[in-house]
Amino acid sequence: MVDLRAKPYYLKDEDIAWVESTIASMTAEEKIGQLFWQLTAGNSEEYLKELMEKYHLGGCRYNGMPGQMVLNQNRILQKYAKVPVFIACNPEKGGDGVCADGTFVSSQIKIGATGKAEYAKEMGRISGAQIKATGCNMAFAPVVDITYNWECEEVLMRAYGNDPKMVAQMGKAYMDGIHETEGVFACAKHFPGNGQDFRDAHMANNVNSDNEEQWMATFGHVYKTLIDGGLDAIMGGHILMPNYMLEKNPEITPDTIMPATLCPEIMTDLLRGELGFNGMVVTDASHMVGMTNRMKRKDMLPAAINAGCDMFLFFNDPAEDFATMLNAYNTGIISEERMVEALQRILGLKAAKGMHKMAKESLCGTDEELAAALKNPEFKKASPAISKDCLTLVKYKDEGVLPLSPEKYKRIMLVNIKGADTPMGKLMAIARGGGGAKKRPVDKLHDHIPGRNSTFAFAAFTASYTTDSGSDPSACFTMSTPILSAHI
Repeated sequence: MVDLRAKPYYLKDEDIAWVESTIASMTAEEKIGQLFWQLTAGNSEEYLKELMEKYHLGGCRYNGMPGQMVLNQNRILQKYAKVPVFIACNPEKGGDGVCADGTFVSSQIKIGATGKAEYAKEMGRISGAQIKATGCNMAFAPVVDITYNWECEEVLMRAYGNDPKMVAQMGKAYMDGIHETEGVFACAKHFPGNGQDFRDAHMANNVNSDNEEQWMATFGHVYKTLIDGGLDAIMGGHILMPNYMLEKNPEITPDTIMPATLCPEIMTDLLRGELGFNGMVVTDASHMVGMTNRMKRKDMLPAAINAGCDMFLFFNDPAEDFATMLNAYNTGIISEERMVEALQRILGLKAAKGMHKMAKESLCGTDEELAAALKNPEFKKASPAISKDCLTLVKYKDEGVLPLSPEKYKRIMLVNIKGADTPMGKLMAIARGGGGAKKRPVDKLHDHIPGRNSTFAFAAFTASYTTDSGSDPSACFTMSTPILSAHI
């Protein structure tokens, strides 16, 4: 049984009674539906109504679109939900992860470079306000991975840095900012921790090579800090931990080591047992190769629930996946005890924010509240402040070069440094509603330098670099002309 009086729920007797009575009154199909999140493929009322009434979804995600469209969609979802539904977004960089016209704040790596946790908290506060204004209620953030390997493009710009104590401080500050808005949950990711392997779990196996002692001092410290601070939910990553598993079971063979989302030793024994996490756990997206290459999908779905994940992120074929999970429940592959435990966490979290007491119309705000949140002038101040404070001098080999001035240097080269085009980059651009030509950072820098048309003569070019072994972008530039670089 889940302790619903404890962190992060703090439910009263009447709220616990609602959780228990709701579970007791559910059909098998309604129970199964609560385990699933779906990525919506449209926003027509007919389509969304079918999702909620046919599949009884516990949670929804959506692709990028303007805030008014998000709000309209969410009103429909809640209208047809028998139990209030989680609606999540990816505000890893601020409100632009909530909706296309949300407020961009910063990448996490920039905030890490400032060393100021107040910026992380401000990004959480802005994100939380725009999450609620659009009728959403959960942030799939913060990202609390640790960048130990610069070749790990999956998290490179998304993580705060490579210092576990700093990542813990920043992650908790972001969570605290989210929690300043009533009714919004924070879901930290990607447990047990990404950032060591150059491989992307979307397309390959991903490995965290820590043993138990190393993990507890790094990623374990980060997650324990957030858990103790009141973290609502955790997203499990499809991440292998071979050295940890070998310590726990020296007889285990490489082909039987499972990613965390399919591994009870990690999702239950480590997360629940050793770290004491009592909140809800959701898998990362189930289409990722780091998960799908381990077993057949019909086995994978119930295995994730039995490993300790309470919710499963995204249908493949809705009817097929729903039937698979229902069959696993009806045949005892998913036990009644495990089902009730998962439902207690899901419904308990919804009750913790009072969603069960609210009228359907009150679960989403008004058009006026949305406009106020998206146009808040105070929210626009964070990004330039962070950009100013994050500037970092990486190398300074020749004394006297800085500061630059027109009197000292008549020629300056502006270099636009960009990474190689990767599938992950393209996927993130689509998720953010990207597309179309945008002015590059180097062009913006060019526009802001005074006297650029007369005093300075400019040479501008783009330098691309890949993550091939031994490459060093900074080694490309060994000339006497001062260079200003703008990173994408």
